[in-house]
Amino acid sequence: MAQIGTDCLAAKAFLEAGDVVGIPTETVYGLAGNALNPDAVLRIFTVKNRPAFDPLIVHTDTLDKVNRYVTHLPDAARQLAEAVWPGPLTLLLPKRALVPDLTTSGLPTVAIRIPNHPLTLRLLSLLDFPLAAPSANPFGYISPTTAAHVADQLGDQIPYVLDGGPCGIGVESTIIGFEKEQPTVYRLGGMALEQLTALVGPLTVRDHSTSNPQAPGMLSSHYAPRKPVFLLNPDELPADVDEQTGALVFTQPLPGIPLENQRILAPGGTVTEAARNLFAYLRALDQLPLTRIYAQRLPAEGLGRAVNDRLKRAATR
Repeated sequence: MAQIGTDCLAAKAFLEAGDVVGIPTETVYGLAGNALNPDAVLRIFTVKNRPAFDPLIVHTDTLDKVNRYVTHLPDAARQLAEAVWPGPLTLLLPKRALVPDLTTSGLPTVAIRIPNHPLTLRLLSLLDFPLAAPSANPFGYISPTTAAHVADQLGDQIPYVLDGGPCGIGVESTIIGFEKEQPTVYRLGGMALEQLTALVGPLTVRDHSTSNPQAPGMLSSHYAPRKPVFLLNPDELPADVDEQTGALVFTQPLPGIPLENQRILAPGGTVTEAARNLFAYLRALDQLPLTRIYAQRLPAEGLGRAVNDRLKRAATR
């Protein structure tokens, strides 16, 4: 069973030996391995049971290091990086040859970011290679937001989980690429569109795909619990409820569903609070003896868009 601790040197030793470990970020916990070592990258795919056509995000700790792994940084990319990093933003950039094709699923671009978590930034500063680190969960299941979530799901396959406490944001990073140097959003995430638009102007937003994604996290079915999930509009009530019905709601419980079967994402009424609680509350409902879960869409503003995106894909069956 994986050991849980805060020892960056222990995590470093496992990573340098080609193993994989759980690491905290401000978004979700990642399953990390040496991004430049195909054997370590293959271990990530194996532990997660992740299809090899779904590319990985590479993590490092300085913009100077980013330049080691990419051939070109468009002006808009540099502007975003300098304004946001470390933070919940991933950039799709043309990769250098030393980044293995396995890491990028054969794509000419690498998804790369600087995470905003002090423990992982310290770990990255100790390493002479970047870390590939998709979410530390079995492929397609709910992303982990605590070290215990990682240990519960993958603890029999990995030696160590670096414990940085609960994730502060709770949904994965926003991914932006550059089509003819025009910023294009490939995945909604922990940085709101309003913030990004204020920095670089209008953005193109791409929908997810079902196969051969151009960026991590673009598959149509993902982040899903084992119980069937049905989406509700904000003012919609479920048509069929009983004692085995659960609900994931924004600010108020739904009538007719036992309160113990409901989780309120944002008692304080903010979409940021809802994003922070999303995966932990989905996981909690999935562990109850329920036959179905109703999930309420959030207002389409700020991180509410990212939460709605994850709920839509959790409900795809």
